[in-house]
Order: sequence, then C-alpha cells, then structure tokens
Amino acid sequence: MKRGTQRFNLIMALLLLPLLGCQSTSPDGEKAKDASYLRLHLETFPDGTHRTQVVPVYRASPVEICIFTQPFLSEVDIDRAWVVDEPGSFAIRIQFEEKHGARVLDMTTTAYKGQRVAIYADFGQARWLAAPVITRRVSDGMLTFTPDATREEADRIVSGLNRVADKLRKKRQ
Repeated sequence: MKRGTQRFNLIMALLLLPLLGCQSTSPDGEKAKDASYLRLHLETFPDGTHRTQVVPVYRASPVEICIFTQPFLSEVDIDRAWVVDEPGSFAIRIQFEEKHGARVLDMTTTAYKGQRVAIYADFGQARWLAAPVITRRVSDGMLTFTPDATREEADRIVSGLNRVADKLRKKRQ
C-alpha cells in the first residue's frame, strides 16, 4: 500500500516539474536580480587552513590578496548606499547601521590600520570590487570606495543593497 503512494508521488512530481518556474532567490526569498549582496573581508596572512583564501581583486590588473573567508560586515549591516560623484569618477558610499555595522567598522579600522579590506559583491554578477587600505579610523559608519565597476553596475549594486536594507529594516520594526 505504501509502495503505491510513493509511486504516485513520484509520478506527480515528474508531471508537475515542467510547470514550475525557475528563478534564483536569496535565502530570504528575495529575487536575485533585485538584490545585491556585499561582503567585507579583512586582509590576513595565509595560514593553510579553510579560514583564509587568496582572492583576485581588480579585473584589468588583478592583485591577489589573502583574506579571512568569514566577512566582518555584510549587506545585513547596511543602512543605506549611494553612488557619489568624485572628481573624474564615481564611488560607492555605504552607511552602516548604528547598532552593529558602524561599531564593527569603527573597531576594525582602529585595530587593523594599514591592512586592506577586500570588498566582494554579488549583484547578479559576483566579483571582488575593491581592496582599499585602511588609512584612518572610520567612526561615523560611512565607508566610501571606488569600485571596479561601470557606473551602471554601481547603480545596480546600490539599488540592490538599498532594496535589501529596506526589507531588513521593515523586518526589524
């Protein structure tokens, strides 16, 4: 009797499979094309374990940087993002939320001055965007960097980050 039920379930699954649409989503159900994900990884020395890895940053002239695989900040810590005009270029400005993101950024930039922060983004296309050197303490929670991206890609990254931030903000309230 059980065998017949299992066969029926398998046949139904096979019949319904073509009717199901395939769409990439993030773990929280957000459509991948509508969301952007950003991870900040601290530079370190290779230790031969799974805790570190070497990543190529910058597409035209890749620079290999050894980083901790665990990010110290991510898109869940972002309050708002903008594309800002710089002389002859543009940059991405990230405002981290006060309770966690801004504090972690402050502590990290204080403790690891002189090291780089490898910035990874997934905006429908995944890649390492930048690796700025920490030159000063960032106590206001605001990080600005010049990405290895076109203006259109930067706009897409920022739009997706703000979409994720808005969704998370609504969940917290």
